[in-house]
Amino acid sequence: MNGVTFMLLSSFAFSLMHLCVKSIGYIPATELVFWRSVISILLCIPYFIKKKINPWGNNKKVLLLRGIMGTIALSLFFITIAHMPLASAVTIQYLSPIFTAFFAIFLMREKTDGWQWVFFLLAFIGVFVMKGFDNRVEGLYAGIGLISASFAGLAYNFVRKLKETEDPMVVVFYFPVVALPATGLFHLYNEWAQPEMLNNFQWYTPNLSDLGIIIVMGICTQIAQFYMTKGIQSDKAGNIMTVKYVGTVFALSYGYFFFDESYDFKSLTGILLVLLGVILNVLYKRRLTKAKTL
Repeated sequence: MNGVTFMLLSSFAFSLMHLCVKSIGYIPATELVFWRSVISILLCIPYFIKKKINPWGNNKKVLLLRGIMGTIALSLFFITIAHMPLASAVTIQYLSPIFTAFFAIFLMREKTDGWQWVFFLLAFIGVFVMKGFDNRVEGLYAGIGLISASFAGLAYNFVRKLKETEDPMVVVFYFPVVALPATGLFHLYNEWAQPEMLNNFQWYTPNLSDLGIIIVMGICTQIAQFYMTKGIQSDKAGNIMTVKYVGTVFALSYGYFFFDESYDFKSLTGILLVLLGVILNVLYKRRLTKAKTL
């Protein structure tokens, strides 16, 4: 399979994960990350045994950083899904490539062209338009979404750094390596100390229906992460990043049919501005890359 196929599979699997998380939004985000981590580890182990791969990898420092950034990004993203219309939460998360490009200036020593900053500004204007005209998008959760996208951008840069040294499943594995103890200890502390500021993160014991959705969520996330990693690490990754934005169509459809979410013209304009800014940046970067190879 090529990079486009990897990203299409990843986008569809991510969209199903979004649907699952939204449907059980009453479960704390950190608990969902905990369950997602348990499932991920159970799925990774057979792969490592079959392929005879060392799960701890080679560049442990960067792998741990990828795990930490990914854990923070996903936990915050789950919070936005629970408290915002699905398409709005997903669209804000799609700002991550802009943060990826920004942090690449420092982490990958990559230069950012002047036009790219224009596209970045266009995407951020879209967020403010979406926030200003959609009363369901609270400033707090829009801010949490932006922070989530920024940590995702950091995580993607670390994924790129691991391209030459790690199997994609090892990169995926380091998410639960960090997230499982982090969220587990968080909930143990919360149950023991019961601080008032963390009342919204009290452990929720899922019923059988919840567990079924959680299992589907975990499997879809594992598939999505694996193929996204392969897509990012493929030689054509810079050419196929626009494919992932088909996820916005999935999010709009799921929100409309499953959660009675609708969008007026102004809110859709904000979503389109975000996508336009991000996609123009990706296409422009691809053009610059092709020019350098000529």
